[in-house]
Amino acid sequence: MTHQDEVAALTQKGFQEIQGASDDDLTRLEAYVELLKKWQAKMNLVGGQTLGDVWRRHILDSAQLAPLIPSSARVVADIGSGAGLPGLVLAIINKTPETKFHLIESNERKCAFLREANRITGAGAIIHHTRVENIESFQADIALSRSVAELEKLLQYANYVLKKDGQCLFLKGKKWRDELTKAQKKWIINASEIQSVSDPSGAVLILQGISHRVDS
Repeated sequence: MTHQDEVAALTQKGFQEIQGASDDDLTRLEAYVELLKKWQAKMNLVGGQTLGDVWRRHILDSAQLAPLIPSSARVVADIGSGAGLPGLVLAIINKTPETKFHLIESNERKCAFLREANRITGAGAIIHHTRVENIESFQADIALSRSVAELEKLLQYANYVLKKDGQCLFLKGKKWRDELTKAQKKWIINASEIQSVSDPSGAVLILQGISHRVDS
C-alpha cells in the first residue's frame, strides 16, 4: 500500500487551503478537472487510478511549482505537457501576466484537449503541437516537466528550449536520487531539491548551470 492509498483524497477546499488559491482560481481549476474527467473516458490522459485523488495527484502536484517560478520569468516551457500537467495548471493560477506558459506536446489528440482546456479556463497558455527537438527560436527562462522521461533524457530535451542561464523545475517520483546520480555522469548540474508536497517520496528538482560533460 502506498502513502497515497493511506490518506484521504484531497478536496478542492483542502487544495485551496494548502496552496492559497483564490476563489476564481478554484473555479477555473474545477472546470479543468471536470474536462479532464470527461476526456479521460475517451482517451488516456492520466493514470485512471489517480482520478480518485485528482486534487492531490495532479492539481497540487503541479501547483507546488508556482512559488518557484520567479516573477521575472517571461517564457516558461512545459516539455511533453500531456494533459497540461504541470504547465496548464500553472498558467491558470499565474499572477504575472508577463509570464507566458508554452505547452509543448507532440500528440495531436492531447493538443486538442489542451486547446479546449485552455479555452474554458482562460489560462492564456500557448500550445505547440510539435516534438521538443523540432521547436525553433525558443529561449525559455524556465523548463518544466513531469512524468515524461528519466532525468538524463529530460536534460537533453531541456537543452533544446532553455536559455543559457535558464532553470529546470522537474517533478520526480521516488527514484529521483538514482536518476540524478545517473544524469550527473553525462551532465554538469547545479542541483537542489525540495520534498514534494503531494508525495513525500518524490521531489521537485531545481536544476541550473546545466552543461554537457565533454568527456561523456
